[in-house]
Amino acid sequence: MSEQVDGVRRFNRAVTQRLGVLQDRYLARDRPLGQARLLWEIGRSPGGVDVRDLRARMDLDSGYLSRLLRALESDGLVAVGTADGDGRLRTARVTPAGAAEYDELEARSEDAARALLDPLSDGQRERLVAAMAQVERLLLASLVRVDESRPDTPAAIFAAREYYAELAERFPDGFDPGIGGAVADPSITPPAGLLLVARLREETVGCGALTFQDGGFAEVKRVWVAPTARGLGLGRRIMAELEGRATAAGVRTLRLDTNSELTEAIALYRALGYREVERYNENPYAQHWFAKDL
Repeated sequence: MSEQVDGVRRFNRAVTQRLGVLQDRYLARDRPLGQARLLWEIGRSPGGVDVRDLRARMDLDSGYLSRLLRALESDGLVAVGTADGDGRLRTARVTPAGAAEYDELEARSEDAARALLDPLSDGQRERLVAAMAQVERLLLASLVRVDESRPDTPAAIFAAREYYAELAERFPDGFDPGIGGAVADPSITPPAGLLLVARLREETVGCGALTFQDGGFAEVKRVWVAPTARGLGLGRRIMAELEGRATAAGVRTLRLDTNSELTEAIALYRALGYREVERYNENPYAQHWFAKDL
């Protein structure tokens, strides 16, 4: 791990220096990177953007965001006001001067990107851009939090609805959460079971549950990853978290069932060492049953 940490720090130093973010005047303008990035986020939404959405999108402390907004307001680049007369909601919009500065930042950002690529050969450019895309995906994956949650929280309810909606769309005959594979909330509420919810910034992007059974068994339920978070390895992470918690609870064998339409899930379970077993329940939507000894 120590060598990996050293590698991350070395990469951070190289990137910050090469992109010029160490300078007080980002892209040779009269403002630091934080202000420039905030102006860009506001400027790309000409109709204005909710300040709360800005904070979530940029993952900024509310106090720091307020200071950045005040600085842009004092420069005449941004106007902050209430939304539709609701004093609780604040919206930030670029002024005409702010729109002009946004256009200038766009042009200079384009030039900076071209300057980064110009010295490289075609093959090097392709490798660099592909590596950047991979780094971006992995950085997003590192931002995901997976925590235990009660089934009656807004995030858990949202995840369940999205999961059931996807099953209804993918199954030829639809899906009724009131029967078959649906598991009642009490079954995934401690001590009967548990529920994990994954969040990327403020967005709910996944879930997975366990329900404990007699004989040293537990069943995996509700494993779902939002389309926006697929490709980040989140399904594997949720399964690993569930297996770890099952092991800590003294579970010896995990079981799960699934439908033939969920080909990605079936491939994941097999890759994680789950073996196909005989039917062990009466779920009308299940067509495959798997188990794994812990």
